Amino acid sequence: MNLILEGLLFLISLILSIPCGVLFMECLMSLFPGSTSLDIKLENEPNFKILIPAHNEDMVIDKTLISLLSQVKTPEQIIVIADNCTDKTAAIAQNFGVTVIERQDTEKRGKGYALDYGLNFLKNNHPDIIILVDADCYVTSGTIQLLAQQAQINGRPIQALYLLEKPTNPSPKDLISALAFLVKNQVRSTGLNRLGLPCLLAGTGMAFPWSVLQKVSLASGNIVEDMQLGIDLSLAGYSPQFCPDAKVTGILPQESGAAKTQRTRWEHGHIKTLLTQVPRLLKEAIFQRRFDLFALALEVSVPPLSLLVMLWMIGMSMMVTAGLLGFSWLSTFILGIGGVFLIVGILSGWAKFGREEIPGSALISIPFYLLWKIPLYFTFLIRPQSQWVRTKRDLS
Repeated sequence: MNLILEGLLFLISLILSIPCGVLFMECLMSLFPGSTSLDIKLENEPNFKILIPAHNEDMVIDKTLISLLSQVKTPEQIIVIADNCTDKTAAIAQNFGVTVIERQDTEKRGKGYALDYGLNFLKNNHPDIIILVDADCYVTSGTIQLLAQQAQINGRPIQALYLLEKPTNPSPKDLISALAFLVKNQVRSTGLNRLGLPCLLAGTGMAFPWSVLQKVSLASGNIVEDMQLGIDLSLAGYSPQFCPDAKVTGILPQESGAAKTQRTRWEHGHIKTLLTQVPRLLKEAIFQRRFDLFALALEVSVPPLSLLVMLWMIGMSMMVTAGLLGFSWLSTFILGIGGVFLIVGILSGWAKFGREEIPGSALISIPFYLLWKIPLYFTFLIRPQSQWVRTKRDLS
């Protein structure tokens, strides 16, 4: 009986230590300098269109369009998909001279259906490159041209750096949330880029060759459709590549209900994707003999940062208790090493990429942030979110 328990404890410590080690390696590699993609340019600008799925975005879409108009030759290159809108989104977009198409289908709701509608609109006269931008983002100058060029050169999906801007007067919870987002989207993606490995798609600031998008279906109500899209394209042979020189910025929701809605959708979707897609990626990595799929499986296996910290703390408590009861301390040692990797990885990523925006004093709030997250993960066990829900926008 003791041997069975020892084996179970060892297995738990190993399972929890693997994502800690993966995160540590990604964060470590992000500290090294890398080549810049700005040196690679085409003689002729690729033919591209920008798709913007928008559901009741009249409070924010003007800022997004303003940031894009200077990066296109004609406003008609920007296509706003007013999806099931009941506000002035379509009218505001039309005032900027961009192409506006409207979709009404209350049964099929979600970003994936809107994007599929936009692609069908373009299929008879399609561009070489499709760039996807969310309606609540600011796109840094030069980003669109860089994304289009990189997609054309590499023939694969390209993901820009996507970060969230802090509110004017951020709370400690806002700062820790911004840190978690930075570690996921900048630190880890940079590390993967240094290793020459694929990244996950972040949902906005994405460029695709038209032919690549035809390999998969976008029409779904998946609550993390972007993450799933990146996995599906990787399995089809087109793994996404991170482009750190292209940048898109969103706004961190200040209103607590909006923040909770957004985090619930992201994290429930992430956990579900982890449980269903990691085995699929591992299986295909073996069958297709592709290391990039194995690496992507490891990337997807890292749960949301807060959940990983919680699971490590619970696991460590179990191991220490077992050690005090007379069981081997080997599992405690293994998980302890995993914890060191986890802490060092997060702190090193913060030190290089986040300390100017996120003060060190904010790190003290991490335990309170974890407490705020407990109900979110508990609801996944009893009532996981399965339907796409738009995040409520803050008034600005």
